[in-house]
Amino acid sequence: MTSQPGLVRGTTVRLNRRVRISGGGRELIGGSPTRVLYLSEAASRMIVNRTVSVTDAGTGLLADRLLEAGMADPVLTSLPDLDLSTVTVVVPVYGRPLALDRLLTSIGSRHRVIVVDDCSPEPEPIKAVAEKHNVQLVRLAVNGGPARARNEGLKHATTPYVAFADSDVVVNSDTIALLLKHFNDPQVALAGPRVLGLDEGGGMNWIERYEEARSSLDLGTYPATVRPRSPVSWLPGAFLLARTGALGEGFAAGSRVGEDVDLVWRLVEKGWRVRFEPDAKVWHEHRQSVVDWLSRKAFYGTSAHVLALRHSEAIAPAVLAPWSVAVVAAILFQRPWSGPVAGAVTTLAGWQISRKLGRSEHPLRVGAGLTARGLLAAQTQTMALFVRHWWPLTVIASIFSRRLRRALIVSCMVDALWEYWRTRPQLDPFRFALARRLDDLAYGTGVWYSALKGRSLRCLLPDIRRNPK
Repeated sequence: MTSQPGLVRGTTVRLNRRVRISGGGRELIGGSPTRVLYLSEAASRMIVNRTVSVTDAGTGLLADRLLEAGMADPVLTSLPDLDLSTVTVVVPVYGRPLALDRLLTSIGSRHRVIVVDDCSPEPEPIKAVAEKHNVQLVRLAVNGGPARARNEGLKHATTPYVAFADSDVVVNSDTIALLLKHFNDPQVALAGPRVLGLDEGGGMNWIERYEEARSSLDLGTYPATVRPRSPVSWLPGAFLLARTGALGEGFAAGSRVGEDVDLVWRLVEKGWRVRFEPDAKVWHEHRQSVVDWLSRKAFYGTSAHVLALRHSEAIAPAVLAPWSVAVVAAILFQRPWSGPVAGAVTTLAGWQISRKLGRSEHPLRVGAGLTARGLLAAQTQTMALFVRHWWPLTVIASIFSRRLRRALIVSCMVDALWEYWRTRPQLDPFRFALARRLDDLAYGTGVWYSALKGRSLRCLLPDIRRNPK
């Protein structure tokens, strides 16, 4: 990636909720990965009410640095609108003409649209829908999957920006306009909206209500910089808006699952920024039957091995520091000495971290906060390993170990209760907990299937390093 001009004047960025200001305004604690950013007196004065407005080279440099650190997000209202005619929409489709008709109706006539028929068994209904909406139709002779279909559409796109929309989504009227604002930042290559469940008026069953609260495609209510090992580490391919010149040949054509994750990570590796924007919304058809739903979850899991081959560090199911591993191990032993040992290791880790914060006004306080964050992350990731990625091992081991059995039961309960409290689903706690466990079992099964088929357990191994990044 070549160097690009900076942020346009008038751009405003706001510190996100995870960032804490300390040291009289000269220390910012947060970001992804978590860090302490030290500011000069002049730079600290540029932050007013947790925002920075780009008015000159200095404020532009600070805003750019905060964006790159994952500490701030653009304020969309500060960004000018870009021309909607600069966007081509590519729609890969395999059958489902009614869904395609619904999508094209939601897109309207403001953009050039290319429908790529991925060798549907009955092409005539697809052709009729394309003619009805007066859009370009490209038909493939052989079914190659959504990644290849998107790439075929990309070859026909001549505009600076290209959107990829799956046929089973509905696009809000302002979605593309809102996402397009992010491309005022010349470093942004890709942006994605929030993906919500589609309710066509018939109500939702308990699976759909669970998905409405905890869908794999719904990345939450807060904007974010997207990169591996961050709170938002990927974007779903259900809808994406991209800078055409940044895509190269596009998606990994041989992939039928995980191609969206792969694209995001390749762009980040090249130095581009990727943004998640929850104010922009699309609605996606969730699976309604248990069999279809669990099959889809397991299918998502099967991407793990291929992603491990291409992005070995990014795919790790947990990233832990050695001291946090020691603390978690002590707790899992469930012995009388577990508490004192865990406390001693945590205290020592906090002291070592604080020694690296000599520029902080209160290094012990900041070190203690960073240590607490690390410990909470380690506990959360361990629970996820137990109930999701490693569940076949933990279930078998719990038959023979009472301590591990207790740890597994606690992990199942705490995880379900936390997610229920966090997401506030329109579903009773029992069915939510049941769905949560089925979700993890299905995804973990897909991960194990891909690992065993690929004869490698790399995608199941945590990354333990002294300085996690």
